[in-house]
Formats: sequence, C-alpha cells, structure tokens
Amino acid sequence: MPQSNTPYPFTFTNPTGAQSTNGTTQTIPLTIPNVRGTIPSLQTSRLRTMMLEARRDPAKILAFPCSYDGLSSRLIEEAGFPMLFLSGFAVSSSYGLPDTGYIAMEEMCQKVQETVRVTSLPIMVDGDTGYGSPMNVRRTVEAFAAAGAAGVMIEDQTWPKRELIWNSERNGYVKTDALILGWEEAMTRAKEFKRLGADAVFVEALPDRESMQRCVEELDMPMLANIIEGGKTENLSAKELAQLGFAAVAYPWTLVAARLKSVRDALEGLKQSMVEGTAPPMILGYSEVCEGVGFNRYWVSLDIDDRLYA
Repeated sequence: MPQSNTPYPFTFTNPTGAQSTNGTTQTIPLTIPNVRGTIPSLQTSRLRTMMLEARRDPAKILAFPCSYDGLSSRLIEEAGFPMLFLSGFAVSSSYGLPDTGYIAMEEMCQKVQETVRVTSLPIMVDGDTGYGSPMNVRRTVEAFAAAGAAGVMIEDQTWPKRELIWNSERNGYVKTDALILGWEEAMTRAKEFKRLGADAVFVEALPDRESMQRCVEELDMPMLANIIEGGKTENLSAKELAQLGFAAVAYPWTLVAARLKSVRDALEGLKQSMVEGTAPPMILGYSEVCEGVGFNRYWVSLDIDDRLYA
C-alpha cells in the first residue's frame, strides 16, 4: 500500500481493531461499546463510537469524502480516512446519471457489497428517502445492514424527491431539508428525530457560522455538516467545524469533481498526442496502476493461501 504524504489529522480510538493476520486461530476478548439493538455490529460500534468521540472533543471531527465504488473507497482507506460514506449523488455519477432517483435500493446494496469486499472501514450509506413508504424505509435499512453497512442516512422527503414530508417512523442517521420551510420547522423535525433515537442529524444548507453554531447548540446531539465546494453552506475548514461542535463533515462532490476533471484532462491529452503525432502522455507508470487496482494485494493473498494449505 502506498504511503500517504499527508497524515489524517484527527485520531480516533479503535475499540474493535484486534485482528489475526498469520492464519492462526485465537481467542480475542472484545468489549463492544455503544451498542444498540439485539445484534451487536462491530462496524456500527466503531462508527457510533467515533461519532460520539468527535462530539465530545472540539479538537476532533469525523471528516471524510464521499465515495462511489470499490476503488474510490479503497483509495479513501489507503489515504488514512477512518470511515466511508457511499452517497447517492456520488454513486449516481458512477452510473453516468444525476442524483434524481434513477438508482435505488438494489444498486446501493450492490455498491455496499462491492465496497465491503475491498475495504475494512465502517461504511455509512445514503438511503435517500428509504425509497417509498415506512415499510420501504424499514426494508432499506434491513437490506443495507445485511449488505454490510454500519449506518444509514434517511431524508425526510417523499420518493421520488418532490416535497418534504413529516414521518415519525424514521430514525438512524437522519437528514432534513426542512430549512427551506423556515428555522422552526427544521428544528421541530430534527428534535423529533432525536427523540425517536437518531444517532445523528444533518440539517441541509446551513448558510454560515452563526446558523451552524445555533443549530448545534439548539439540538445538542451529534451533527453532520455537508461541505459542497461552491454550495450554499459556507466553506469552512474541518477544524472550524469541529470547534463549532460538529461531530462529522462529509465532502460529497470532491471525488466526483476530481474524476470528472482528471478523465477529461486525460482524454484531452490523448487527443492532443494524436494531433501532434506524439506518444500518449504517461499518467502513471505500469507498476503504479497495477498496485492501485489491487494486483499486489491479490498476489500477496495467493502467497498466504499457498502457505496455509501447503
């Protein structure tokens, strides 16, 4: 795995990080903190513990870009980020589509499974509106959990997304778009989600520091910020958001924008070489590409299997 030039600036405890890597069996006593429900999930415990840890410490925040497939998720892990978020916007872009409801539960479940196979980080998944009625919301949460998700974010809109709704049966990680209806409506919804047991709330389109600070103080629970470069929310640094009291911050456009620009630049360079009659530009060397797509891991795993079963 290539070493990242820039270390991840926020350190979190890892309560379930014990692993056996030499192929032998062993007994590992585990304490699984912050468990809810009847079936403990190690990855959900990790995600919830980091979220609560960040909320308590103004010097920490769970900051992460949003991914869209196995490769982008693995690169996020290699860069040292502590969790993954598969966003509907980013995943839709990987299909060459806008985030307007073309993809739904099945495609997102496939992306969760694709990501679980190649990463070890806890994965939070964008569940949009739950794709229908309250029963659809329940089915979505159950399906995402079975696929390997550690957390699910649900929005308070109808499906397809046209108007805001009020529905007291939703919980988990909750997003509200109700700020367009006024501050009191957004706070009423967020407080109801808190009462119902949501682990965190994301209030969409908070415009500036003052509204962010007010929202954090009024709700008094783990909150997620959403930074879109050039969007409606003020583009604050992760450290500033941590100091304001946010537990997490997502960057949903960063990798999508990087992919659009890099692919367009590569295509332009390739065309330019044809026009000039020169060799195509080398973006990465052969070994770097092979390593990046996972060949080195594959050969190492084969070697381990050979030694285990020899």
